[in-house]
Amino acid sequence: MERQRSFQKTATGRLYLVPTPIGNLDDMTFRAVKTLQDADLIAAEDTRNTQKLLNHFEITTKQISFHEHNTQERIPQLLAKLQAGAQIAQVSDAGMPSISDPGHELVVACAQAGIPVVPLPGANAGLTALIASGLAPQPFYFYGFLDRKPKDQRAEIAELEERPETLIFYEAPHRLKKTLANLASGLGADRPAVLCRELTKRYEEFLRGSLEELADWAATDQVRGEFVVLVSGNPHPTSETPTVDLSEPVTVQVDRLIAAGEKPNAAIKEVANLRQMKKQEVYRIYHHLDQEDAEK
Repeated sequence: MERQRSFQKTATGRLYLVPTPIGNLDDMTFRAVKTLQDADLIAAEDTRNTQKLLNHFEITTKQISFHEHNTQERIPQLLAKLQAGAQIAQVSDAGMPSISDPGHELVVACAQAGIPVVPLPGANAGLTALIASGLAPQPFYFYGFLDRKPKDQRAEIAELEERPETLIFYEAPHRLKKTLANLASGLGADRPAVLCRELTKRYEEFLRGSLEELADWAATDQVRGEFVVLVSGNPHPTSETPTVDLSEPVTVQVDRLIAAGEKPNAAIKEVANLRQMKKQEVYRIYHHLDQEDAEK
């Protein structure tokens, strides 16, 4: 076990994960601006894109490129600077670092090296879309980008068909038509879904309907902008629900779960759910308590 206290005095520097706006520059937080101003170095997915943001907020901190194609080269360099005491801010082109963007490998390397990793809250396209979609906001399952190869994409979708959570995907405009067709085929044409386009920007738009309706729209309309695709979860998954032998003693069932590695209270709760009993009643039976003892 390792323990990180983000702001405890340390001989090393810190890695700050700084979200950037997904469209509207006014969504940049005061803390994010100050962190970028105070950092010794900014590790940016695309230095040209980030420079526009820095110029807007009059930030003069030096940048270094850090993207999916130079990860192995950059991580040792960034670690050396952090171990020497440098404060480094890491940003992606838009939104949260590591969420469908570079960053995760650097976080892992810092954690392994004992270097504090400090996350800042901020813009995220998936959650921004979710809260305005009208679909169930929790639980949700964030998937990000599906595979680009049609066969592999269909296989991924098939694995998601039974999930009851609201599904969140990202997709580029030129792939949206085929992806929606595959989703409609794999998850069901009538499954409710929402397309969120150009979030926080001037042409922000929400299209709500069935997967079939949205696929038809994408097939006939001129699709522009980056999309978040949200799909309602399966309300009636067909996965088999564990069955229980009601003739078997409660104590035997609890003991079997404990023997399999469950903690006693968790085992009691699971047996209560399976038998549709109150947890307190299963607890009383398992511990051989009479009603009076259980109520004390």
